[in-house]
Amino acid sequence: MKYRQLGSSDLNVSEIALGSWLTYSGGVERQQAEACVHKAFEVGINFIDTANVYGRGAAEAFLGEVLQGRDRASYILATKVYFPMSDTDQGLSAAQIHKQIDASLQRLRTDYVDLYQCHRYDADTPLEETMTALSEVVRQGKARYIGFSEWNPAQIQAALDLPNVEKFVSSQPQYSMLWRQPEAKVFPLCADNGIGQIVWSPLAQGVLTGKYQPGEAPPANSRAANDKMNSFMRDLRSDRTLKAVQKLRPIAEQLNLSMAQLALAWILRDQRVSAAIVGASRPEQLADNAAASGVELSDEVLQAIDQVLAPALPQPASR
Repeated sequence: MKYRQLGSSDLNVSEIALGSWLTYSGGVERQQAEACVHKAFEVGINFIDTANVYGRGAAEAFLGEVLQGRDRASYILATKVYFPMSDTDQGLSAAQIHKQIDASLQRLRTDYVDLYQCHRYDADTPLEETMTALSEVVRQGKARYIGFSEWNPAQIQAALDLPNVEKFVSSQPQYSMLWRQPEAKVFPLCADNGIGQIVWSPLAQGVLTGKYQPGEAPPANSRAANDKMNSFMRDLRSDRTLKAVQKLRPIAEQLNLSMAQLALAWILRDQRVSAAIVGASRPEQLADNAAASGVELSDEVLQAIDQVLAPALPQPASR
C-alpha cells in the first residue's frame, strides 16, 4: 500500500480508503463486516471514512466497536455531518455541528476524529456560522482537520475567503472513469489551496467492475438489485454505458489487472487525488481493491480507456 499526503494536512492516508455507506450501516452481515475491517488493516489501509447519517448512527457505532483495542494513532478516521438524523436534527448550523460531533465521537468511542467533513453545503445557514463552528470543533481538539463533500467552486472559494477560520484540507467528490466533472474546476481550485481529493464511488457503484451485463437484470445480491439504488444507478446502467465498460475488460486482462483495479489505478493516476474510497462487502474484494495502489498506467493505456469510454461519457473524455 502506498500513502499520500492529504492536502496541506500532516495526514498521510492510504491510497485506498475503507468506506461504510451501504456496507457497515446494516447492509452487510456483522461477522463479514468485521472481517472486512480486519482485512483493511492487513493490506495496509489506514484511512476509514464514515458519516453520522449512515444507518442513522449504525455505521459509526459499528466502527466504534470493531476499532476498540487498536492503537488510535494507527488509523485515520473521518466522519461527516449535514443530512437529517431526525426531523429536527440536520444541516450545518453551529448548534447542529456541536451536537453532532459529540454524538459521533460517542458512537465512534474516540476523543477525536482526524477529519470532520460537511456532507453537503447548507444554503440555509450562513457560511460564516458553519465555518466558525467547525473551527471551534478543531480548536477544542474534537477534530484535527475539516473537509467538505460535493461543494461547488463558488462555495469552496467563499469558505477560503473567510478570515480567522480553519481551512479545509479535503474535498470528497464523486469521481470515476464515468464521472469526471470535478476535473474541470474543483480539482484545480482545491490544488491551488492545499485541499486534497478523497473520491467516492470510484467504481461507479460497481459498474466499473464489469459485473453488470447489457440487457440483463442485475445480480440478486448487487447494489442495483435494491430498488432505491437501482433508481440512483439508472444512468450508469444504460446499455450504452455497460457495453462501453465491457470493452475495458481486454485492457485490464492485458495488464493482469481486475476491472476494479484498472478503475482504481485510473483514479490514482492523478496526484491531486489523495485516496479513493471503496465499499467492500467481502474481504477478498478489499484485497483486490488494495492491490491497485502503486499501479501505474501508461499514456497509451489511458488513451485506450478514453477511446473506449467516449460514447458513455456525458462530456468528451479528458485527462
